[in-house]
Amino acid sequence: MDHLRYAGLSFEEQRAVFLGIVAAEPLLVEALARARRLDLPDWLVVSGALYNSIWNHLTGKPSGYGIKDVDLFYFDDTDLTYGAEDAVIRRAAQHFEGLTLPVEVRNQARVHLWYPAKFGQPCPQYANSSESVRHFASKTHAVGVRCDADGQLELVAPFGLDDIFSFRITPNRVMDNQRTHETKGKRAKEYWPEISVEPW
Repeated sequence: MDHLRYAGLSFEEQRAVFLGIVAAEPLLVEALARARRLDLPDWLVVSGALYNSIWNHLTGKPSGYGIKDVDLFYFDDTDLTYGAEDAVIRRAAQHFEGLTLPVEVRNQARVHLWYPAKFGQPCPQYANSSESVRHFASKTHAVGVRCDADGQLELVAPFGLDDIFSFRITPNRVMDNQRTHETKGKRAKEYWPEISVEPW
């Protein structure tokens, strides 16, 4: 049960451990450094690449194990056209060329425009990238990191970090995302059998 050694600690203790692991993970260090140079408004590296790296560290898995991509959010409501977002996506593809994993870039100011067609339900119009993180299907996945103006790591974790350090995937019922919660939970258990998935 050594993988649970940080479960139940205070948020500040868990925050220090979390950011320490992130800062020691070469893939994340490079992704964050490049994201900072890309300098998109209100940017955040979010979700899987972060919590999967924590689980890899705590279970002795190799760097990058089980990680599909790096999700990079930004928020720009000055132009909500797909063309504007696509231009950023293409620029980012060149910027992140050579990174070990693909980087998926999405403007969180536009999510409410395409979400209903893709998922069959409405989505609120977010005010910033951090608000988008609060609407993830699982509270465990709701985590983001960026660099501040001085290059220091800044954490966004609206539900805290204990679910991550407890290897527990907990539903976030703010929206009807049961299918996503269950699908991601099943995939995670295939890579990290230590995980428990709480039912919707």
